[in-house]
Amino acid sequence: MRTMTRRSITRQYPEAEPDLPPRSRGVIALLEENCTVCMLCARECPDWCIYIDSHKETLPAEGGGRARTRNVLDRFAIDFALCMYCGICIEACPFDALFWSPEFEYAEYDIAELTHEKDRLREWMWTVPPPQAPDAHADPPKEVQAAEKSANRGAGR
Repeated sequence: MRTMTRRSITRQYPEAEPDLPPRSRGVIALLEENCTVCMLCARECPDWCIYIDSHKETLPAEGGGRARTRNVLDRFAIDFALCMYCGICIEACPFDALFWSPEFEYAEYDIAELTHEKDRLREWMWTVPPPQAPDAHADPPKEVQAAEKSANRGAGR
């Protein structure tokens, strides 16, 4: 009886935006400049929903050295109809090219349109919140400790 007398707290979604946590997971965003086309994200994806195409580009060497080749990203697409939002691709990326974006309004009328290319993934990059500040009482990251240790050794010589 008590629950029948209380007012419901349901929000009418299109009119009232939901209050999402600041680091909520919505879609995967791509920072194209950081992508080196290493294909780790596509290989680690359990659903095989990431499609990557690239080509090699030769850069002339400065000072008469050997010419360098590098991979250039042609296509990066994620099929969100297959994606299970596990985040393995984000964790596997060693170059911080993939991020969680809090965007959740990307519904389509046709399931074939849920494959989003790098342009759309790039648009979502601007909605990614900045990382949280480190805890003041926490130990510094191991990478920072190792860098400081090697810098102190080099300064002591």
